[in-house]
Amino acid sequence: MKIHEYQGKEVLREYGVPTPRGFPAFSVDEAVAAAKKLGGKVWVVKAQIHAGGRGKGGGVKVAKSLEEVRQLSSKILGMQLVTHQTGPAGQKVRRLLIEEGADIKKELYAGMVVDRGTQKVALMASSEGGMDIEEVAAKTPEKIHKLFIDPAQGLGDVDADEIAAAIGIPDRSRAQGRALFRALYKCFDATDASLAEINPLILTGDGRVVALDAKFNFDDNALFRHPEIVALRDLDEEDPAEVEASRHELNYIQLDGDIGCLVNGAGLAMATMDIIKFYGGSPANFLDVGGGATTEKVTEAFKIMLRNRSLKAILVNIFGGIMLCDVIADGLVKASKAVSLKVPLVVRLEGNRVEEGKKILADSGLPIISARNMADAAQKAVAAAKAKK
Repeated sequence: MKIHEYQGKEVLREYGVPTPRGFPAFSVDEAVAAAKKLGGKVWVVKAQIHAGGRGKGGGVKVAKSLEEVRQLSSKILGMQLVTHQTGPAGQKVRRLLIEEGADIKKELYAGMVVDRGTQKVALMASSEGGMDIEEVAAKTPEKIHKLFIDPAQGLGDVDADEIAAAIGIPDRSRAQGRALFRALYKCFDATDASLAEINPLILTGDGRVVALDAKFNFDDNALFRHPEIVALRDLDEEDPAEVEASRHELNYIQLDGDIGCLVNGAGLAMATMDIIKFYGGSPANFLDVGGGATTEKVTEAFKIMLRNRSLKAILVNIFGGIMLCDVIADGLVKASKAVSLKVPLVVRLEGNRVEEGKKILADSGLPIISARNMADAAQKAVAAAKAKK
């Protein structure tokens, strides 16, 4: 789950990370009111979408008068903002952050992620802030400094000071840098985040260390512990099909292909997509129905996949362990009839009660294409999709 920059800064402030003052705005009038409330002579008008690169796309502008705040807010609100993370279609801007201007002396970078290899939180920091960290990693990897934090010990003062020094935080600001890194780690750990990124982290003219941006991703599996974070979810920023799938406890991710996939188990789902690609096809989605698929779940899965106008065929690949093949076969027949399925349906069943399942499919009277194994299923699905073009 992702949240907006202004929400991320609210989370950071709760843990003692300094940020500029700012207010969210959902209309032009609210944006002007926010600028008046902040006072001063310079404001930053920031588009709020779940993507990086907003500045390069024209979604971050500096205003030097209230009239300019109004003009820029009118221009940015409602725009289709295209960045390197949104894809060519872009994302519609529905929210703004109006923030006080900052005296930027130096732009830095700080981020935390879970490193699966070491099973620790990795703190990454760089003197090259305000730009894509991927670009820094590709061109000047020596400018990225990493620290793997022992979960039993936490982030100590010595390690925090070393990171601060390595990215160019001067001695007179070292205590602030140390405090910020420790607060960021505390925040990351307490909220079950999977990513916490500050880009840029700035050094101001008077020596303060301030988070000028905030990007958070949270572990979906831990959200049951954080209703306050779930409340920050913005469904407008998510794919409607994926939102609908989550309501039915389906793990669904939309892709660019034309062969729908309905599979039980994440590993088998990945293998199914791979074998479709191997035989020259392109998967339209990742869809894991889990170990307890019901007729209702399968029906909803079909409905979600059929929203994709590019869909040319559906491949069902089920290994019956916990899930019985006859139960899933019965669900497939009923779901196909319920949605009046018009695209070719290829089904590969294996596992518990597989013969009973195949008989249900054969006796259904539906034009279901049975497959012997995964390779056969993939080849038949690819051929069916190509025949529909």
